[in-house]
Amino acid sequence: MQIEQLYTGCLSQGAYYIESNGEAVVIDPLRETEPYLQRAKRDNATITYIFETHFHADFVSGHLTLSKQTGASIVFGPNANTSFDAHIAKDNEVFRVGDITITVLHTPGHTMESTTYLLRDASGKAHAIFTGDTLFLGDVGRPDLAQKSADVTQEYLAGILFDSLRNKIMPLPDDVIVYPAHGAGSACGKNMMTQTIDTLGNQKQMNYALRQDMTKEEFIKEVTDGLLAPPAYFPLNVKMNKQGYEHFDAIIERALLPLSAEDFEALANKTGAVILDVRNQLDFMKGHIPNSIFIGIDGSFAPWVGALIKDVKQPILLVTPPNMEPEVIMRLSRVGFDNTLGFLKGGIASWQKAAKQIDTMQTVSAQTLKEALEKEMPVFDVRKQGEFSSCHIPSARHTPLDFINDYLALFPKSSPFYIHCEGGYRSVIAASILKSRGIHGGINVTGGFTSIKEAAIAVV
Repeated sequence: MQIEQLYTGCLSQGAYYIESNGEAVVIDPLRETEPYLQRAKRDNATITYIFETHFHADFVSGHLTLSKQTGASIVFGPNANTSFDAHIAKDNEVFRVGDITITVLHTPGHTMESTTYLLRDASGKAHAIFTGDTLFLGDVGRPDLAQKSADVTQEYLAGILFDSLRNKIMPLPDDVIVYPAHGAGSACGKNMMTQTIDTLGNQKQMNYALRQDMTKEEFIKEVTDGLLAPPAYFPLNVKMNKQGYEHFDAIIERALLPLSAEDFEALANKTGAVILDVRNQLDFMKGHIPNSIFIGIDGSFAPWVGALIKDVKQPILLVTPPNMEPEVIMRLSRVGFDNTLGFLKGGIASWQKAAKQIDTMQTVSAQTLKEALEKEMPVFDVRKQGEFSSCHIPSARHTPLDFINDYLALFPKSSPFYIHCEGGYRSVIAASILKSRGIHGGINVTGGFTSIKEAAIAVV
């Protein structure tokens, strides 16, 4: 028996490949399926099942493509309703894979079809659970994504999740290995650990949601406390995962269109496309196309695209580092953004060579910010609520990047101001969005809050 976690840091997502005696299954695959096909080929194994723990909201799954490529059956848990052929399993249904078995444990609460898969080894011993978004390391899945009516509230779903955890997962042996669908950084939970694999016994000790003495009322309060609105693209991804989507290869073929500076500019003006610059933030600040948005490929690229570009059908034109276009298009498609129209051939250098207008962004050291604060210059903090609450500059206004468009009225329209995050990535995203809205006074603080603390600037 082999179990391999294929973890994608950009999405904080774990897919799983399991093989036993020449048969293999994949759990929660990403949209690009080649890694699973290559893995099975290397083992000389046949992929027989594709198990989905639920309808994912934060990425487009590869279940349909992988099923067409392999003939494997797509399996969802009870209550799932799809527009394509799938096996809707019953609670406690058992699937044999080589010498092992995988048992369906219906664990609703995150969503109503949410399912945990229990793997028993060749001897019948409970070995591992693949929990999807039901149980994370340090947290549980948010219960607000499947609200449908006044009767199905987040509190109602949280109560169902409490029962699922107590009745289906916590009675399992402590040495069972927990393989969740997400780790720290995912918007599907609040307090996830940085580790991506743990034992159930340790989670019973470490995870607040698994406290033995916790009442259902306490659980509901703690799980729902502090939930921020989910990113706008979440329901769109759920729809694609339920109803189907275009093949990834077709997306790549259409989007890999090199455009001259003149054609790039003309297409942007004609279509209203977002010009998305994915280079390093230092390169972006030195020179970029006016009104372009920075979201660097080296950070949490796909989740920030999903959070800040509201419509997956939005036309996009790319400015990328050399030869990075396929990678960027792939990452966009992971979260359902399939309408990339092309990319700037030759990158920003070709734009400059064509004598097109270039914009820049000012950045200063934390020491310069310290001097500006003495003059009561305005400063804006775009970190998340938890980061800001734990420590911040006393005079800073909190304008979290996730909801930056809701705070536009707070920023000075014609005078300079300072903007920072934790390390410098998110603040450049925020400043680029502000510039695209006609607010050009943003000055980025190099190194963000990390540098601010090193410069001994007073914080509370």
